Amino acid sequence: MDWRPHIRTDPEIMHGAVCFKGTRVPVSVVLDNLASGETPERILDQYPSLKPEHIPAAIAYAADLARERVVPIPA
Repeated sequence: MDWRPHIRTDPEIMHGAVCFKGTRVPVSVVLDNLASGETPERILDQYPSLKPEHIPAAIAYAADLARERVVPIPA
């Protein structure tokens, strides 16, 4: 999935945090919820400004970040 149509950053919105287009919901909030075991349905219920396509967009965005950045993993 191409996440670019769904995710934006704007210094005027949430201090420049990476958010879903047309919302003030940071992508990190959705990723944190998914990592904690929340279902996409529950996340969409908790954040009514989100659309169903935002969930896979968040995952695709995270996948791109994982390819671009190296996060140290302790041995």
